[in-house]
Amino acid sequence: MTMSSLRIRLLGKFSVVRDEQAFDGLDAFKVRELFCYLLLHRECPHPRETLAGLLWGDSSTAQSKKNLRQTLWHLQTALDQHEPAASQILQVDSDWIQINPKADLDLDVAVFEKIYENVRKLSSGQLDPQQARAMQEAVEIYKGDLLEGWYQDWCLYKREQLQSIYLSLLSRLMSYCEAHQEYETGLSYGARILSYDRASERTHRRLMRLQYLAGDRTAALRQYERCIAALDEELGVKPARSTVLLHEQICTDQFDGQSFSLNANEGAPIATVLPELLSRLKQLQSTLSDIQERVKKGIRAAELILKNRR
Repeated sequence: MTMSSLRIRLLGKFSVVRDEQAFDGLDAFKVRELFCYLLLHRECPHPRETLAGLLWGDSSTAQSKKNLRQTLWHLQTALDQHEPAASQILQVDSDWIQINPKADLDLDVAVFEKIYENVRKLSSGQLDPQQARAMQEAVEIYKGDLLEGWYQDWCLYKREQLQSIYLSLLSRLMSYCEAHQEYETGLSYGARILSYDRASERTHRRLMRLQYLAGDRTAALRQYERCIAALDEELGVKPARSTVLLHEQICTDQFDGQSFSLNANEGAPIATVLPELLSRLKQLQSTLSDIQERVKKGIRAAELILKNRR
C-alpha cells in the first residue's frame, strides 16, 4: 500500500477508503474525532494535555489523559492494520501528537485549502483560465459542510471557516463567468450561494445580470422579486438602491453589461480592487499613447504626400 491510496473525506460525510475499500477500525466515535482533529490541524504538533482537555473536557485531568492514551492506541492499531509503518501517518512521543507533515494523504480539506490559498489574494479580474479551473475543482471537492452531523465546538468553528471559503470561491467564480460570458455556469454557482444565504443581495444582483445577459429578461425580473421577498422575510429590509437601479435598467432594456468591471469586484476589499484598477488604467493610457503616436505618423505621412504632389 502506498500512502496516496488512503483517501480521506471530511467535507460532507466522514469516510476513509483504502484502494476503493472501506477502512476498518475507525468505528468508535472518539477514535474518529481524534483522527479528524489531527487531520484538520495537521500543520503543527499538539500537546497531549491539550488534546485530552479538548476531547474529554467533562472528565478529570487524569481520566481525560487515560482516555486519550486508549483512543490513541485504538487509532494506531487501526492504522497498523492496513499500514505497518503507521508512524508515516502519525508522529507520537510522550508529550506531543501530530499528523506527519510529509504523509502523502489524499485529504479533501487539504486540497480545498491549498487551492484557496493560491488564489485568495487575486481579484476575479486577475484570474487566468487555469486558476479558474482550480477554483472549479475546489467547489466540486466541497461535497458538503465539514463532518456533517458533528456538533463539537472545535468542529463548528472549522466548519464555518471552510464554508466561508466555499462561498467566497463561488462568488469569485460568478464574476469570472460573467466576464467570460459563461452565463449558465455562473447561474449555477449563484444558486449554490443562495442555498446557504437566501438573503445575499449581492448574489441576487449578480444572478439578475447573468440572466439578462443570457437573454432571459423575464428570469432576471423574477429574480428581483425573489430578492425582495428574501430580504423582507429574512432581514425585514428593502433592497439597496443599486439593486433597484439594476432592476430599472433591466425593465427598460438599458442594461448592457458594460458595468462589469466595477460589479465584478463588488464587495471586494479596496486593497485588492485598487491595484487592479490602476493596472487597467495604465494599460489604457499606454494604448491611448500608442494610438496618438500612430495618428501623428499618419498625419505626417499624409502631409508629406500632399507636399510632394504640389
